[in-house]
Amino acid sequence: MYSLGIDVGSSSVKVALLDIASGKCVCSSTNPKTEAPIKAVRKGWAEQDPQSWWKYMSEGIHEMASAGYDLGQVASVGISYQMHGLVALDRDGRPVRDAIIWCDSRAVPLGAEALQAIGYEQCMSHLLNSPGNFTASKLAWVKRNEPDNYARIWRFMLPGDYIAYRLTGEATTTATGMSEGILWDFKDMRRAHFVADYFGIESDKFCPVVPAIGVQGTLLPAAAEELGVPAGTPVSYRAGDQPNNAFSLNVLNPGEITATGGTSGVVYGVTDTPKADPQSRVNTFLHVTSPTTGVPRLGVLLCINGTGIMNSWVHRNVAPDLGYPQMNELAVTAPVGADGLLILPFGNGAERVLANRGTGARMVGLDLVRHGKAHILRATQEGIAFSFRYGIDIMKEMGLKPDVIRAGKANMFLSPLFRSTLATLCDARIELFDTDGSLGAARGAALGAGIYKSTDEAFATLGRLDVIEPEAAWKQPLEAAYGHWKQELTNSLKY
Repeated sequence: MYSLGIDVGSSSVKVALLDIASGKCVCSSTNPKTEAPIKAVRKGWAEQDPQSWWKYMSEGIHEMASAGYDLGQVASVGISYQMHGLVALDRDGRPVRDAIIWCDSRAVPLGAEALQAIGYEQCMSHLLNSPGNFTASKLAWVKRNEPDNYARIWRFMLPGDYIAYRLTGEATTTATGMSEGILWDFKDMRRAHFVADYFGIESDKFCPVVPAIGVQGTLLPAAAEELGVPAGTPVSYRAGDQPNNAFSLNVLNPGEITATGGTSGVVYGVTDTPKADPQSRVNTFLHVTSPTTGVPRLGVLLCINGTGIMNSWVHRNVAPDLGYPQMNELAVTAPVGADGLLILPFGNGAERVLANRGTGARMVGLDLVRHGKAHILRATQEGIAFSFRYGIDIMKEMGLKPDVIRAGKANMFLSPLFRSTLATLCDARIELFDTDGSLGAARGAALGAGIYKSTDEAFATLGRLDVIEPEAAWKQPLEAAYGHWKQELTNSLKY
């Protein structure tokens, strides 16, 4: 018996089959084979055709069937998706326009206007965020700039809601999804009517709310025939990519955090304390396991644009003759703290963690006599780790006190140097696992369908690959280097 996980990203859609009994992935497929296109008609815009996500998903499922896997054994379906996007459907269930996805920044001015008009205190105490550039502001942009399209909208939704609609025929969303769109009132634990009223979003355009973990609908006969999955199979899990990444790593309880280090870096921590960052450098959403009554589980999300992309830039421009494993080996030959060389990795646009400032990447303290390639490579990885520590310190101010960081063994976390540096800086143990978003969605679906009876059962077979403890001998030099790095960052923010 299998559970099917679907992970809808902006660069690809990955599907995976989880063998429910063993908890192991038996097959997966990613489409398209090259990066999915993003339409950028104007600077700062980013759009995709929602129907392309369905196409990529369908291709992946057919590939698994062609490989000989019996999709008739699929007993549950789960969905993970790129957060904060806007999909608008007409009454026939067709997209009114292309989806405005997470990295589109056109609605920033509308979010700023809403913060001022609604009031800072109201937003921080009820939304735990500024309206910012999230789904509600994107919909408001459509209403202001494309009134004909807005008038045709029957329901607006997130990318994962769209896939669920295509599978089940039910136009629904989740409370955690509402919070991602900055449409959830954390104080009253209901839809934030005052945000909808300010933007003029009619109540009949909202989707009904269903549990994030639980049966949300069942596969339509037409969808089942197209995909080769049994009709009536429950769709029983839905979560944004970062809450789902945390779920996939069994990060469910207050104080637990997860981290990723791909092109950008993300730290996501769980708390039960509804507290906003006054400068909105990190964002708070409902966690996928949160109840809609009682004490909620909240996810605090930190995003750093310039992490893995900084390491890849150094690879291309400083060490093109080396592979990443060889870069790591050379970096270790430089001393802890890189002999005073500092790198600030913030060269990939405005950083939310820096209050939407774009400082550019910087190399500080370069000595043409003492420093060589190894120092640059080590300073790069340390600088990326410093940026994680900087963000985690903000999260600590909000009540998170992590002693364990869980991560998938991928990207920056493949580097022993980076892992040990981060563990030491944060005084936290790092645990590495072999899982991903599609497997997290599959595991969640089996839980939501009642096949797994508890989270303990769902994660009983999640294998831990490695544990990294802080390096006591590195603590003092790293703290000293971090202090200098933080001062340089403070100086750069003055200009």
